[in-house]
Amino acid sequence: MPIDLYQRTGSPPCRAVLLAAAALEVDLNLKDIDLRSGEHLKPEFLKMNPQHTIPTLNDNGFYLGESRAIMTYLANQYGKKDSLYPKDPKKRALVDQRLYFDIGTLYKSFSDFYFPIMFSGATATQATYDKMTNALSVFDKFLEGENYAAGKTLTLADLALVVTISNFKLMDYDLSKFNNILRWYTKIKAEAPKYNEIEGVNMKAFADFVEPFKKKFVIS
Repeated sequence: MPIDLYQRTGSPPCRAVLLAAAALEVDLNLKDIDLRSGEHLKPEFLKMNPQHTIPTLNDNGFYLGESRAIMTYLANQYGKKDSLYPKDPKKRALVDQRLYFDIGTLYKSFSDFYFPIMFSGATATQATYDKMTNALSVFDKFLEGENYAAGKTLTLADLALVVTISNFKLMDYDLSKFNNILRWYTKIKAEAPKYNEIEGVNMKAFADFVEPFKKKFVIS
């Protein structure tokens, strides 16, 4: 039976799930959701995910939202080996910490700065911009002397975080002072299975959506 992923082409959280599925060699049946027409608010979607967010997974009647939870579920349920999401408690804890850091600090700082400008017509603020810089500085320190975000091999943490960093790049955020991030970013793009195939189409869709707002990202 197919595993359905309700998603939107270009969506950063959806991209992270697609990268995880590719690395795990899990086939997903993609169902694109039109948010503008309110498909995510229909009763049949709300039954699967009362938060009406994407991505949402339907694994033969098992419904799950939140991209990082979906990533770890796929690894637990279908992973043929545990390198992407180690079973060793200490190694897994490090992966989990980085995933929580992404959703709670790094990606959050990105969304707190950019999304109000794009979706609510807000004005760019120095305070939210500084939070992005601080979050990136922490991530850069995490990567000091390390090739991967969590441990010595590619993990789900890398696949979630590489999408977040690609978003910063897409926004023309200047990452030049974060040498560890740039080094790591180049490595993960080369190693993540099907990275170019997945991110090529999705980043173009996100870039096209973002382009009209770019002048508004400048702090006056």
